[in-house]
Order: sequence, then C-alpha cells, then structure tokens
Amino acid sequence: MSSRIEQIIDEIEEYVDSCKFQPLSSTKIVVNKEELEELLRELRMKTPDEIKRYQKIISNKDAILADAQTKADAMIADAKAQQEALVQEDEVMRTAVNQAQQLMDETRQQAQELLDSATNDANNIRMSAISYTDDMLANLEQVMAHANESISAKYESFMSAIQSSYEIVNKNRMELSPQINASGSYTQTQNAAEEEYEEA
Repeated sequence: MSSRIEQIIDEIEEYVDSCKFQPLSSTKIVVNKEELEELLRELRMKTPDEIKRYQKIISNKDAILADAQTKADAMIADAKAQQEALVQEDEVMRTAVNQAQQLMDETRQQAQELLDSATNDANNIRMSAISYTDDMLANLEQVMAHANESISAKYESFMSAIQSSYEIVNKNRMELSPQINASGSYTQTQNAAEEEYEEA
C-alpha cells in the first residue's frame, strides 16, 4: 500500500503534466500557484509523519532483525553446546568401551594365568605323589627283600642245625644200639622216628 507522500507526488506529477506550455516555449509551463502550493503544503505536512513512520518501521525492522539475530545466535550456541556434549558423550562412551574391553582382556589373562598355575601345581603335586609313592614302594621292596633273605638264611641255618642235631642223635643211638635188648623194640622205634623226620 502506497503512502500519502507517494500519492501527493503522483498528484503533483499529474498536475504538472496537465499544465499548458507558455507561448513560444516547449519547457516552461503555466501553473496555478495556489493549487500547486496546496499540494506542496500537504507534502510538507505529511513528510514528518511519513519519516517517523518509516523510522519506526526501520527501528522495528532493526529490532526484529536484532531479535532474530539473537535467537539465531542462541540457536547456534545451543546447537554447538549439544554438539560438544554429544562429542564428549561419544568420547566418554568410547573411553568406557575401551576401558571395559581392557578390563575384560586383563581378567581373561589373569584367569588363564591362574588356570595355568593351578594346572602346573596339580601336575607337580601329582608327580610328587607318584615319586613319593614310588620311593615308599622301593623302600618296602628293599625291606621285604631283606626280610626274605634274612628269613631264608635263618631257615637254612635252622634246618642245618636240626640236621646236625639229628645226625648227632642218630650217631649216638647207633653207638648205643649194640647194647639194646635184641627184642627189636628199640630198632622199630628208631625206624619210625626216621620216617617221621623224612616226611617232615
């Protein structure tokens, strides 16, 4: 919508175009002074109001632009803050994931080391038990072998002593036999004793 000043200017232009040229001139015209002054007077009266209106519009425009700029700056600042927060959050998340993965790897390594150590200890205990058992059995074997040898030697010595005693007894009886009654009872007793000894 055009302002009143613009309308007055249009009216002045129309008025000038409607005026007649002076005789013998193509540039000078004849005007009605009062009518032209009236248009100019109204133009002067309207100009301050229009200027104020334009100034107000310009001020409002500046205020609107300033407010829009302020809001835009705030939106940009908020977006940057959110971006930085997201970047920090992402960095924290990556750090947390890396720390969790590192902790998991260390835990697995410690668990494997513990398992290896337990396996080695179990193997060492098993070998120690086998070695100890083998030593005990070796000692028992030596004791039993020694006992067997000792018993055998004592048995042979015992049998040798019995044989020697038997021979002495038999010799003594043989020496006494001529003096025994010829009834034969002693001889029968001697033969029975010899048979028992041989069976033993």
